[in-house]
Amino acid sequence: MPATQKPMRYGHTEGHTDVCFDDSGSCIVTCGSDGDVRIWEDLDDDDPKSINVGEKAYSCALKNGKLVTAVSNNTIQVHTFPEGVPDGILTRFTTNANHVVFNKDGAKVAAGSSDFLVKVVDVMDCSQQKTFRGHDAPILSLSFDPKDTFLASASCDGSVRVWQISDQTCAVSWPLLQKCNDVINAKSICRLAWQPKSGKLLAVPVEKSVKLYRRESWSNQFDLSDNFISQTINIVTWSPCGQYLAAGSVNGLIIIWNVETKDCLERVKHEKGYAICGLAWHPTCSRIAYTDAEGNLGLLENVCNPNGEISSSKVSSRVEKDYNDLFDGDDTSNAGDFLNDNAVETPTFSKGIIHDDEDDDIMLASGRPRQRSHFLEDDENSVDLTMLKTGSSRLKEEEEDDQADSIHNLPLVTPQRKFYDGPLPTPRQKPFQSGSTPVHLTHRFMVWNSIGIIRCYNDEQDNAIDVEFHDTSIHHATHLSNTLNYTVADLSHEAILLACESTDELASKLHCLHFSSWDSSKEWIVDMPQNEDVEAICLGQGWAAASTSALLLRLFTIGGVQKEVFSLPGPVVSMAGHGEQLFIVYHRGIGFDGDQCLGVQLLELGKKKKQILHGDPLPLTRKSYLVWVGFSAEGTPCFVDSEGIVRMLNRGLGNLWTPVCNTREHCKGKSDHYWVVGIHENPQQLRCIPCKGSRFPPTLPRPAVAILSFKLPYCQIGTEKGQMEEQYWRSVLFHNHLDYLAKNNYEYEESTKNQAIKQQQELLMKMLALSCKLEREFRCVELADLMTQNAVNLAIKYASRSRRLILAQRLSELAVEKAAELAATQVEEEEEEEDFRKKLNAGYSNTATEWSQPRLRNQVEEEAEDTGEVDDIEEKSEIHKQGQNPFSKSANSCNVPAINSVTSSNQGRVNPFKVSASSKEPAISVNSARSTNILDNMNKSYKKSTALNRATNNEKSPVIKPLVPKPKSKQASAASYFQKKTSETDKTEEIKEENPKNSSSETSAVCAQDTENQRPKTGFQMWLEENRSNILSDNPDLSDEADIIKKGILLFRVLSTEERKAWAIKAKGETASDVAETKKRKFVDESQETENQKEKATENLNLPKKQKPLDLSTNQKLSAFAFKQE
Repeated sequence: MPATQKPMRYGHTEGHTDVCFDDSGSCIVTCGSDGDVRIWEDLDDDDPKSINVGEKAYSCALKNGKLVTAVSNNTIQVHTFPEGVPDGILTRFTTNANHVVFNKDGAKVAAGSSDFLVKVVDVMDCSQQKTFRGHDAPILSLSFDPKDTFLASASCDGSVRVWQISDQTCAVSWPLLQKCNDVINAKSICRLAWQPKSGKLLAVPVEKSVKLYRRESWSNQFDLSDNFISQTINIVTWSPCGQYLAAGSVNGLIIIWNVETKDCLERVKHEKGYAICGLAWHPTCSRIAYTDAEGNLGLLENVCNPNGEISSSKVSSRVEKDYNDLFDGDDTSNAGDFLNDNAVETPTFSKGIIHDDEDDDIMLASGRPRQRSHFLEDDENSVDLTMLKTGSSRLKEEEEDDQADSIHNLPLVTPQRKFYDGPLPTPRQKPFQSGSTPVHLTHRFMVWNSIGIIRCYNDEQDNAIDVEFHDTSIHHATHLSNTLNYTVADLSHEAILLACESTDELASKLHCLHFSSWDSSKEWIVDMPQNEDVEAICLGQGWAAASTSALLLRLFTIGGVQKEVFSLPGPVVSMAGHGEQLFIVYHRGIGFDGDQCLGVQLLELGKKKKQILHGDPLPLTRKSYLVWVGFSAEGTPCFVDSEGIVRMLNRGLGNLWTPVCNTREHCKGKSDHYWVVGIHENPQQLRCIPCKGSRFPPTLPRPAVAILSFKLPYCQIGTEKGQMEEQYWRSVLFHNHLDYLAKNNYEYEESTKNQAIKQQQELLMKMLALSCKLEREFRCVELADLMTQNAVNLAIKYASRSRRLILAQRLSELAVEKAAELAATQVEEEEEEEDFRKKLNAGYSNTATEWSQPRLRNQVEEEAEDTGEVDDIEEKSEIHKQGQNPFSKSANSCNVPAINSVTSSNQGRVNPFKVSASSKEPAISVNSARSTNILDNMNKSYKKSTALNRATNNEKSPVIKPLVPKPKSKQASAASYFQKKTSETDKTEEIKEENPKNSSSETSAVCAQDTENQRPKTGFQMWLEENRSNILSDNPDLSDEADIIKKGILLFRVLSTEERKAWAIKAKGETASDVAETKKRKFVDESQETENQKEKATENLNLPKKQKPLDLSTNQKLSAFAFKQE
């Protein structure tokens, strides 16, 4: 049978790694750049013995119980084997030795160093040394002649020499290699080798071929090569029988030849294409151990039969084997069966359709097709699916590239049949339990989640399960016997769920330990039907789920009652539960070129069961597979793939998946990984266990949990703009769960949402300030579109202070649009609430209840009477009957396009935000008033808005939905600030607010002028009145009022800060008397009650001038980004 490549495993840290077998072949010995020598009983040995020999170990050799290593302290050390006790130093060099080898009987050791010297030392008497001088560069490798006559050496000087050991002379030298100055710069380490027993041939790897030189004549007998060798060969080694030669290349290709027939027997490709730097043939069996330049250890089995017979009449290929291992069963089906896959067992292609990727036949010598076997073994650690390369297409390209170099004595193999040249299907990932380690381990984690840890021990002493809770108040630690051999488990606040596979005698079982039950019976077991095995399980709040090999998902209550059963579209991969949510990942088809084809279903199992995700594709990184599935602590589905990418469901983006973290960025080494155990959104934490050189942690010592931060993959994350963009959208994504909780009537802290909104608005303001400084005004408007009403007000203020009038105007228009949208939304909510009340009152009498219409209306009438507006109640009843509209509660008005009636103030106060220019005035005067208002009255208007909003928030209004955010009175106040965009009719209604009893038909212009007289004058307005004549005399061409104001603005800015402050103080001093006189003239005929009401309004207007604004901290933060005001 063809060679079997076992999955690579971590051996040492990244760097050059050497490997050898002991004399009996019972142990594999490796050394690496971490300075350790590890003794492996087998490739699956999870606890190899480790001997530290120094900072770095460059080479090792083992013979007769002596372990010799070349160490970074420039010595050749000896340790006893397998005890690992230091046994002295054989020899020293001035620099580090690069290679060390034993002779055939183990009596002598040869070592080559970077100081250009080669030494041969007697193991028993280290004083017996011979030094070979002649190389002009560091030594790469050495090899003893089996007859102890010659010693071959390769050097960075480009030469390969053969030395006569007896007299230390050079017998022959070949200039075969490319010259370099050091081992690390060499294209190849050129590990040459003599043929065992006879020593007849010396094999030297040169470029893409192996040259074989005959002993004593030193002639080049022949070369061994292959069309698929695309990179330099690094190392060669002989089989113990001397009949086969194996070679490893710098791109991870291992090729084995029959030296007598010059046929290529095996081609095996490294999983990840790393350079092969260690190669050792088992002394008795058909096994080859190999190591790569990244510290990994691999094993090839069944390389050739011990009697020397090859296993196939043609060349077997690893790529072809990868392809054949995907399938089970008979080889009698045709290619069309693959498309009609039943998703449980995938039939194979017929031998006539699918040909080997290297133009080889897949038939055995006997003519029977090979038996396929499972490719994926136990877990995500043991198989890296990236080992499946593009297959035939890639190798075909290599073949074409190497045609020019294929002139060798080895004849080319010609194809006999047509071969499949398309993408290769990917083996399906086996089911797994999130937070578990591989099943084949004797000590393993069955599950590690946010509740606790379940460990399984299955060794000679005990077969048991230990359950440990992070919070012992939930339950105490538990020890369970594992007589039924449970393989999967899950843990929740309520129960422990276990499941086992079926055997010949017993059915597959689902076992639940309901420790939170209030009765005495706390366990239940359910047997699955015949030929149906439980493959994945999970627990939720009050329910348990089990997915079986029959493509069924079975639901149970936590007490053991069977509930719904439904079919899955494909074989399950993993499941997770949280509260009422069930997250299922399954195979939705066959992936190609290393990609998995997975689908996902998300169900809510509450009283109203519904499906959220309907078999959508699960987005994985290219050539990766799933390693973790679960929920965040707040209930958001998440998953992790083998490339370390953590993705989270973005409920605010149509349930799409957003990558939130790349754990590989936190790994120091390529072979390091993070094993995820939990995700938290508030605070933002990714809880995982760092695994050095492995994908999963050992059970002992107890692993330590690390906390990683999240980072969305935004562009230019190093810049200030990119960093703030990433922080903003991460904050939005990680607080989507609050909206989900509110929608599903879960409790949550309102302060958390308020804090998130505040953080997001601060980030938007910072980005707007940055864009404003970069003169990206269009970008500023785009950012303002993401802001709330209050933040837009601050943005307008910032733009005006920055002297960007066009931007301020654009932002004011945007604020009006937001106000209109807000009003429309409010009306829709009120209509929905009204419909809800009608449904509640349907079929009942019209007696007064807290939901009934008359009571609400009477309540509004009483409020209106308190403010002197009873005569307007009929007009406003349509709006006020809900008693909740923030526009009616605030001290301003808003234009609502959806209804004819206009919301008016129920407090009769003067609107400090209303624009003075009426719609009948020319457009120029409107613009001039707008400019003056923005530049000079922004701060005062903001203070008035704050004071009025404070008064508004003190009033109580009925709340219908407890989870709806706070009343939007501030947003409504912001909307009224921009009433200059409203129609003429609306402006008339606003004037009626200020003078409710005045029903005479005054023109809009007069009303607007009266309103303007009521507004306190600014320092600029007083300065302009006194200096208007001077401006006109200096600029006689100014005829338009707007031009005069613009010119006045420019002149006013030229004044010193003290002069401007003096005008402002002067304006404040005259404001109170002006307003009093104006009110006295206008309302001389009003009743005493109305006068008292107006005086209260005047006091409220003047109050903010002496008090700090409510949102002072926001203004202080904003000032950090504003330009210095002159």
